This record gives sequence, C-alpha cells and structure tokens, in this order.
Amino acid sequence: MSLSGLGDTGKAEPPPALFPAPESDAPVPARRRGGAPRNGPPPAQDDEAGRQLVFFGAEAAEPTVADLAGLLAGPGEVVRMGGTARLSVQVDAAWRVHVLVAELAARGLAASWEPTEGERHAVRTSYTRVLKPLAAAWLHGQALRPPATFHLTGRRLRLWLAAAGTPEPPDAYLLRLGANDQECWEPIGVALAAAGLAGTLLSPNEGGPAYRITGRRRLARLAELVGEPPRAAPPEAWPT
Repeated sequence: MSLSGLGDTGKAEPPPALFPAPESDAPVPARRRGGAPRNGPPPAQDDEAGRQLVFFGAEAAEPTVADLAGLLAGPGEVVRMGGTARLSVQVDAAWRVHVLVAELAARGLAASWEPTEGERHAVRTSYTRVLKPLAAAWLHGQALRPPATFHLTGRRLRLWLAAAGTPEPPDAYLLRLGANDQECWEPIGVALAAAGLAGTLLSPNEGGPAYRITGRRRLARLAELVGEPPRAAPPEAWPT
C-alpha cells in the first residue's frame, strides 16, 4: 500500500479511512523570515521576552532528510541493507499516516503503509542510499543510539509529534519513545532540555516510555517550535 503524500493513493488501496482524506499537507517554505509577524493579532508577551521567530522552529528552515532524526528520537526505526537504509515507524492513528507520508514526500522519499495489529499502522520508506548517513549516525551494531551531536530542531520535533505525540490534559504533553531503545532515552532527554523542553521520563510501568512535558511555558515553547498543526491532525492532538 503506498501513498503519494498528497492525500490520495491513485490506483493503490485507499489510506486508512478513519477520517476524510486531507488536502496536500507537505510543508511549505518558511514565509516569516526576518521575524515577520504571524497573520492576525500579535502573540502575548511573557515575563522574560516577547515571542519572536524561533530560529530552530519548524518554519525557520527548509525540510531536509536530517529532520528524520526526529522520528528516531521517538519510536522510529532504521535498518541497513548493503549501501542503503530504510526508515519505518508504527503509529496509532490514521491521521499520523497522512502527515508522515506528506513529510517524507517533502524530503523526496516515497513511503508506503500497511495496517498492523491493534489497529495500528506501519509507515516505511523504500531502501535508499539517501538514508545511509542517518543510519550510519544512529546505528551501533543493531542498537539505536543518538550521535553525540544530536539536537532537536522544530522540524525534528514536528516529526516526532506527528508520529508519537499525545496531549495529556490539562497541562501536559507526552512524547513517546522507542520501547526497545533504552540507550536513547537519556540523551534524548538531554536534547529536550537543551531545547527548553525539560521533561519527566516515564517508564513502561508508568505509561511510557515517554517524556512528559508539563507547564504552560514549556507547552507554549513546544507549540512555537513545531509550528501550525497539520491539516490532517485533530485540533486537540496538536499543542497550541
């Protein structure tokens, strides 16, 4: 089963029909460079500084393959075959399939999907040389581990949220991790803190593995970094 990234499948089987197929949701180039304001009223000011263009926000740079490190920070997996690699991720909702396929298409990567157990869906790329550097940076034998230079940008966080972000009302948001990637959990927490999103690590026994981001200021920071919600995402699923 393959998706074009444009909300349809041509002659292929239709995407998971848990909602009407959205319009194209491929990211568009940034339109607010140089600190240009958003449309509408200016955002509120906080105690420390006014809300400004976030230089590492999702809208501050063009999409690149390196952004896919955000999927590996969450439950994404990458495997190598010869001089190629393939990235895959299992998600729990159909809207995530649409968003991720569009994000992959925006980076020149065709993606396919298939239903899996427990009403989940697997999204994966083809094997391609384009993903070889990502695999080389993250794979140590068969184990997944972030490179020493790993950091979280807005676009990486946006992909992580699209794959495995879950709101936890009234004032928390969960960023789910790979269940078998324990070596990743601590360095990813360090990267979150460096991005102004210090969170609490939840163990599998506590409903994780996941990082819980709490507090209005951190949630506002998260919303600022990841940008506007994708068209396919339910309004309540995205931080605002």
